[in-house]
Amino acid sequence: MTREAVSETTLSGWPLRRGKVRDIYDLGDRLLMVSTDRISAFDWVLPTPIPDKGRVLTQISDFWFDFLKTDNHLLSSDLGEIVLPDESARPSLEGRSMIVRKCQVVPIECVVRGYLDGSGWKEYQQNGQVCGISLPAGLQQCSQLAEPIFTPATKEETGHDINISFERMVEIVGKELSEELRQRSIDIYLRGAQYARSKGILIADTKFEWGLVEGQLILIDEVLTPDSSRFWPANQYQPGKGQPSFDKQFVRDYLTEAGWDKNSAPPELPEEIVEKTRAKYIEAYEQLTDQTFAWK
Repeated sequence: MTREAVSETTLSGWPLRRGKVRDIYDLGDRLLMVSTDRISAFDWVLPTPIPDKGRVLTQISDFWFDFLKTDNHLLSSDLGEIVLPDESARPSLEGRSMIVRKCQVVPIECVVRGYLDGSGWKEYQQNGQVCGISLPAGLQQCSQLAEPIFTPATKEETGHDINISFERMVEIVGKELSEELRQRSIDIYLRGAQYARSKGILIADTKFEWGLVEGQLILIDEVLTPDSSRFWPANQYQPGKGQPSFDKQFVRDYLTEAGWDKNSAPPELPEEIVEKTRAKYIEAYEQLTDQTFAWK
């Protein structure tokens, strides 16, 4: 293995909330968000981490926060600004940590789709709609939509988020906030997708998370990463079938081919699959940013 993977972090004395892939520490007036190298597939966290995955995702989000110039939760990516309760942990946290603002999290996943795939494609095949939005007949898997659509989902702690209609979103968070979230999410997707396409990457769809600070919306969590989005190589795009991608495609393919039933504990990943997956995440970062990944 090229580098040691960080599957979890432990900083004694700081309250910790552990998600599927992130460890979030409460610093009092701020949060420390650490992207580990854990990887999930089919709603399971796998036993084998992907070295540097957390660093790649953090640095991609860092790039987008700077590029988009949208109010967001990032205060600093410099760990030197805080004193850690365990200084021996600093090397493993470097490059994968963000000091962020606390906020009231909006309980909606703001999904924007520019292409028809995933759960949207499945729903379209059933009724010609996605989250209550009617689409033209005759679309294929991975067809580009005439314009991006906003398809919200509930935020679930375990399992899949649940797609909902915009009307249901209004019932949950109110009309004014829903309309602002829709407009701002589509705007960010369009700007990000246009830039990514210039770098040879199609962002097929993505999900944004938002928070409120003193009544103002800020963009939170990760942004336009291969974990929160579908990244496709533009030069290989062919509608009518599934596309190659810049994320955990090797992992999903291996688990499917290995015969895992997706109901019992998942198997360990072979080193070859881990290395290929790590390389694909790094390729996405370098292609987007024109920067060499610093932890090679």
